Amino acid sequence: MWAGRAMVGAMRADNSPGPLPSGVEVAEVNRGTWADLERLFQARGGPKSCWCMVWRATPAESRHTDGASRQAALRSRVAAGVPVGLLAYLDGEPVAWCSVAPRPAYRRLGGPDDLDLDPSRIWSIVCFFVARSARGHGLMRHLLDSAVGCARRQGAAVVEAYPVDPDSPSYRFMGFVPVFAAAGFTEVGRAGIRRHVMRLTMGPDPGR
Repeated sequence: MWAGRAMVGAMRADNSPGPLPSGVEVAEVNRGTWADLERLFQARGGPKSCWCMVWRATPAESRHTDGASRQAALRSRVAAGVPVGLLAYLDGEPVAWCSVAPRPAYRRLGGPDDLDLDPSRIWSIVCFFVARSARGHGLMRHLLDSAVGCARRQGAAVVEAYPVDPDSPSYRFMGFVPVFAAAGFTEVGRAGIRRHVMRLTMGPDPGR
């Protein structure tokens, strides 16, 4: 798994395979793909100041808000084999990112705490980034489908997300309610005044 790009096929919300657009591939972020994540994040317009550590940082890490410290913190998780998310490639170039991981990998995300499950079986989707040059290809939805498939294959029983309405002035990086609703997620509560908590319960593996 660590050597090179281990490709992740997109999965629809009903767990059936969904085709990716021509030229698009999706891969898990690991030691073999870390350099691709760095290239995407450090490119013009990329999230090189936060490194997707806003929801991950421990109290100690929260004291260091510079980009280099956050980059090192995320890199340490990848080096330790901790799931952090997926990359989308368009014609071989990394162009989009989705943060998906077991809920305990993040700090408190808000919303109801009503699931009687091992927390490691609840996976959270907390961030998307699509490079400007790759927008208009539906990559957010394809990354969402791939994230659902990835979580299910690694034992998730529920996938949870925290999207906002399309006209929200903040938290837009967490995705939009209509995209998740179209993927089969249902709203179960709110986290703050803007974020909707939406969930998808995993179905059986169609490959079995």
